[in-house]
Amino acid sequence: MAKPMTPHLIPFMLNLMLPYPNTNSQPPTLRAIPFLNTTTTTTGFSLSLSLSVSMAQSPSPFWLFIFVVLLLFHASSSSSSFQLQLNGADAAALLAVKNSLTDLPGTHFFSTWDFASPRPCSTFAGVTCSLSDSDPDPSLRVTSLVLGTGLSGSPGLAGSLTASISKLTHLTQLVLFAGLVTGPIPPLLGNLVDLRVISLTNNRLTGPIPNSFSSLRNLHTLDLSFNQLTGTIPPGIAHLDQLKVLILASNMLSGEFPNFPESEGQGLFHIDVKRNRLWGRLPSWMPVSLRYLSVSENNMWGPINGLESLSELVYLDLSMNKFSGPIPNSLFHSSLNSMLLQRNNFSGVVPPTASSTSYGHNSIVDLSHNSLTGELSPVLAGVETLFLNNNRLTGKVPDEYVNSISSGETKTLYLQHNYISEFPMDSGMGLPESVSLCLSYNCMVPPVGLEACPASAGGQLSRPAYQCSVYRNSTGPP
Repeated sequence: MAKPMTPHLIPFMLNLMLPYPNTNSQPPTLRAIPFLNTTTTTTGFSLSLSLSVSMAQSPSPFWLFIFVVLLLFHASSSSSSFQLQLNGADAAALLAVKNSLTDLPGTHFFSTWDFASPRPCSTFAGVTCSLSDSDPDPSLRVTSLVLGTGLSGSPGLAGSLTASISKLTHLTQLVLFAGLVTGPIPPLLGNLVDLRVISLTNNRLTGPIPNSFSSLRNLHTLDLSFNQLTGTIPPGIAHLDQLKVLILASNMLSGEFPNFPESEGQGLFHIDVKRNRLWGRLPSWMPVSLRYLSVSENNMWGPINGLESLSELVYLDLSMNKFSGPIPNSLFHSSLNSMLLQRNNFSGVVPPTASSTSYGHNSIVDLSHNSLTGELSPVLAGVETLFLNNNRLTGKVPDEYVNSISSGETKTLYLQHNYISEFPMDSGMGLPESVSLCLSYNCMVPPVGLEACPASAGGQLSRPAYQCSVYRNSTGPP
């Protein structure tokens, strides 16, 4: 790299042989040309140029080209003397951040934050800057602030989040990795209108989600999971047009699930609010773009008809609530690779179908601990891990399930604690070692023992005969 120019006059002298195309055919003469003078200032640099040629006529285009090349070379050499500085307000905000947080023992995140450094944007861990083209004076502005290392062995940071972060007015990304940071989320963060990512996870943040977040029209990702946040989910968050990912899991949030606008432009594809204290019903309309939805371990109830149009879903977890009514037939398709509906009050039948569907590797369906009735259809025979135990299923299990488990396509099949009367498996048929099949406590003598059953299945192979006889003489299980 060229050395910086010194702040005083630097003459460039060229001895050039200039041809003179005159009519007298005079021989070329040697001329000395004072070509370029340069001065520098403390605020930047300025150029003073002079070109004088002792000749009878103007210089040729060739020498003009040489002049331009040397000018560009000098400008490149001098650029190293022009160092853009971090905006003063941003520098003060970073100092406030450092004063409000501290490294836990074993963490060395702030060791690089030396405010005597002339280039904090390139030396401060977690800080990314960009040149602002909107400020009257050119300066670097902080656009990304990532607090903590995120390494598995790092304990993280302690302290609290300072409201001075809101002074970083060009911020587009704010990330806080796991640690012991406490206190509220500063409401003034809602003034950072350029924010696209807010991820403040796995700490001990308390208080409500600021209502001001409803003003962040460019927000793409909001992840506040695994904290101790209370209050309700601000309704305005559901109306953020650019929001794609909403993760509020493992807090102490209460109130109802937010209502989303019926808009084709709503592109939200990931909602995770599990392990909170939400109550009420799911909305009658959900964004059709949803691919991931988890509301497990809350206090929600009612039917789930609002999910019927979600054809893009690949992961659905409604477990451990009080949802009721039938499971929509539209949810039984192979692209919904994970469907966890256990421990609710769902009723009705598993929808009939002519044949099984191949759900593929790592697929899981858990409908256990509900009130499903009727005979089992083949629709779930291709699922790798299938829990249908603790329902009121009856009759004969379709052959497709036997074929799937004997081939190893289905690796786990739990059917215990139902009213099933037949599992069409030959007594001498062997099962792959990787397969777990539990059929205990049904209205039959199962062809396999209790070896693969969980402890919760109990020690009885079959139901008492009186329970099965009462069922056969009534409209359904007792």
